[in-house]
Amino acid sequence: MKAVVVGGTGLIGSKIVDCLGRRGDQVVAASPRNGIDTVTGKGLAEALAGASVVIDVSNAPVREAALEFFETSGRNLLAAEAAANVRHHVALSIVGVDRVPGQDYYRAKVAQEALIEASGVPYTIVRATQFMEFLGGIADANTIGDTVRLPAGLLQPIAADDVAAIVSDIATGDPQNAIVEIAGPERGSFIDMVARYLKAIGDRRAVVEDPDARYFGGRLEKDSLVPRGEARLGRLDLETWSRRSVKGA
Repeated sequence: MKAVVVGGTGLIGSKIVDCLGRRGDQVVAASPRNGIDTVTGKGLAEALAGASVVIDVSNAPVREAALEFFETSGRNLLAAEAAANVRHHVALSIVGVDRVPGQDYYRAKVAQEALIEASGVPYTIVRATQFMEFLGGIADANTIGDTVRLPAGLLQPIAADDVAAIVSDIATGDPQNAIVEIAGPERGSFIDMVARYLKAIGDRRAVVEDPDARYFGGRLEKDSLVPRGEARLGRLDLETWSRRSVKGA
């Protein structure tokens, strides 16, 4: 099987390339640095020739221009897939992407999902919860002085290794023409999850609940960021992942 991983040199993409490569599949890591650009269309036709599956885990290089990126990239990529008779389009999205008002990046991902659903290319959209690797960035973005101020709500973070393994497994199966949700094995409060991570890495910042805090501009309900129904779960809990991360630092 030939698979093209769009965003194949990034955090998740590089892990998916490794997963599929170990299976013996032919894998193309598509990114502008490799001469394949979904925004301009450069190199797309050549990369997709003979491909059975395309896995899109790309990220907008400029967050403020996310909507333009995902709409332009999505149209170019899906058109190229249709021309190449690609049998399965897999896209990585976010759990709760359609229920966080005021979050512009999420609005851009909803637009990307809509393009996929309307394209006619067989697809599976994989919505993942927040990556454990992003907990530090979430803390930094919500730090005032020595205190991390977070909105109330639940979090069920998943390790990037688990995301890559599950997405790779889904990509080798039949298109679902539906949304599949994936999450970490444990659920807790936003505050608890971030506080546990900071403690594991020796960060002494206090973590408190702030009713006025936003999640990158969006207002959260209690279950905005966690699956409300059935989800495939990763293997690594936060403690195990944190221990491995600190050991590998």
